[in-house]
Amino acid sequence: MRGGRRRGRHASIWDTCAVTTRPDTPPTLDVLRTRAAGLWSALPPEIGRLAEAFAEAGHELALVGGPVRDAFLGRSSADLDFTTSASPDESEALLKRWTRSTWDMGREFGTIGGRRGDLVVEITTYRADEYDGETRKPVVAFGTSLTGDLARRDFTVNAMAVRLPSLEFVDPFDGLSDLAGGLLRTPIDPAVSFGDDPLRMMRAARFASQLGFEIEPATFSAMAAMSERISIVSAERVRDELVKLLLGTSVREGLAALTDSGLAAHVLPELPALRLEVDEHHHHKDVYDHTLTVVEQAIALETGPDGAVPGPDQVLRLAALLHDIGKPATRRLEPGGGVSFHHHEVVGAKQAARRLKALRFDKDTIKAVEHLVFLHLRFHGYADARWSDSAVRRYVVDAGADLERLHRLTRADVTTRNRRKADRLSFAYDDLEARIAELREQEEVDAIRPDLDGTQIMEILGIAPGREVGQAYKHLLELRMEHGPLGAERAEAELKDWWKARQG
Repeated sequence: MRGGRRRGRHASIWDTCAVTTRPDTPPTLDVLRTRAAGLWSALPPEIGRLAEAFAEAGHELALVGGPVRDAFLGRSSADLDFTTSASPDESEALLKRWTRSTWDMGREFGTIGGRRGDLVVEITTYRADEYDGETRKPVVAFGTSLTGDLARRDFTVNAMAVRLPSLEFVDPFDGLSDLAGGLLRTPIDPAVSFGDDPLRMMRAARFASQLGFEIEPATFSAMAAMSERISIVSAERVRDELVKLLLGTSVREGLAALTDSGLAAHVLPELPALRLEVDEHHHHKDVYDHTLTVVEQAIALETGPDGAVPGPDQVLRLAALLHDIGKPATRRLEPGGGVSFHHHEVVGAKQAARRLKALRFDKDTIKAVEHLVFLHLRFHGYADARWSDSAVRRYVVDAGADLERLHRLTRADVTTRNRRKADRLSFAYDDLEARIAELREQEEVDAIRPDLDGTQIMEILGIAPGREVGQAYKHLLELRMEHGPLGAERAEAELKDWWKARQG
C-alpha cells in the first residue's frame, strides 16, 4: 500500500503505517526494527476481538506469513492468514462467535475461513506435516508450537509472525534481517525444504521477481541440485507460479533464476534453449539475453488502468517471453558467416501453443499468445518500403483484438545497440500507427466487412445458401481490403462482373 489508499477487498491491515518504500529496495534493518515497535497497533479492532476470543478459550493465535512480510515493506495485503493451536473444529466454533459468515476451506488441512464486514480471515491449525518423497502432497499432521509451524514455511521472510493479542513479534529464523537484506533463504536446510515441497523452488524464482530479492547461495545451490524434482509438481501449480513471476516487478531476475537453477529446463525448456552456441565464424545476437530484454521493454510499454494495454498484462508478457522460441529449430549457418532463422515465427507460434497447453493455460490465452508470436515479424520491411493502404488494412485486420499488444511487442523487439537503426525502426512504426489512425478516421478499419452481406449477395445473384455465397463474400472482402469502402452500387457491379466471369 502507498499513501494510505485502499486496494483489494479491504484496506491494508496497516492503515496508519503507510510508507513509500519500493518493493525492490527493502528498508534497512534499523528502519524495520523501529517500524516494528508500533506497527501492530494498526490492526483493526475486529482482529483484536477475535484474538481475545481465542485467548479466553485457552488457544494461541498469530498473524503469520505474507501479511507480516508485506506490512514491513509497507505493502497492502489482501489476505489475513493466521495460525493457531486450536483444532479446526475449535477454530470454527470460535469464528462462529465472531461472525455468522464462516466456511470450511480445507478442514483436513486445518483451515477455516470467515468474514466480518470487509475483513476476510483464514485460520489454520499449527502444522507439522511429513512427506513421502515421491509426491508433494503431505501426510497432514497438526503441530504443537508456533515455532514448529514457522519452520515448515518456504522462506524466512514468510516465517515471521505476530502473536495476538499480546502483539509479540516472533522471528525464530531471522527473517527480518533477510527482509532488510533483500535475501530469500529457507528456514531449514534447503535440501530438506525443497525435498518436502519442490514447488518452493518455483516460489523462490517467483519471489525474486515479485520482491526483487536475491536467492541466498546455499538455497540457490539446492535449487540447482534438485531442479529435476519439480517434475512431480502438477502443471497447474507450475503455471500459477510462472504467471505470478511474469506479473512481478523484477521479471528478468525471476526468469534468470529459473534458467540458471535448471528449473526452466523442466518447466519451460524453450527458454534455456535460446542460449544458442555462437562460434567465431557464425555470429548472431544472444537470443536468450535478447528475449529477457524484450520482456522488460514490453513491460515498460504497458499502460495504466485506462490505457490500451493495462499492466501487468499476462498475454503481452507471455508473448514477449516466447516470441523467439522458434529460432533454435530454424537456425541455419549461412555461407560467409551469417546465421538465419527463416520462418521462426511460424514454428515458434506452434511451439508456444504446445507449451502453454502443456502448462494448462486457458484457450483464450493460448490463442492470443500464439497469434502474437506468429505476427511479431509482420512489420519487418515497412521501414524499407512504405506499405499501401491495403497492406495497412490487412495488418489491422490480421491483428484483430491483439493490435495494441502487437504494437508493443513489435516495438519491444528492437534491442539493437545501433542507435541509428533503432531510431529508423521507431520512426517507421510511428508512421505505421499514424497511418492506422488516419484510416480509422476514414473508415471502420478495425471491423472491415464487405460492402454487401451474404443475404444481399444471394438476392443479387439469385442463388441459394452454399459454397458460392462464401466465395463471393471473400471476393468482395478482398476488394474492400484493396480499395477501401466501395459503396453498395459499385460493390454490386463488381459482384456481377465476378459472377459473369465465373459463369463464362
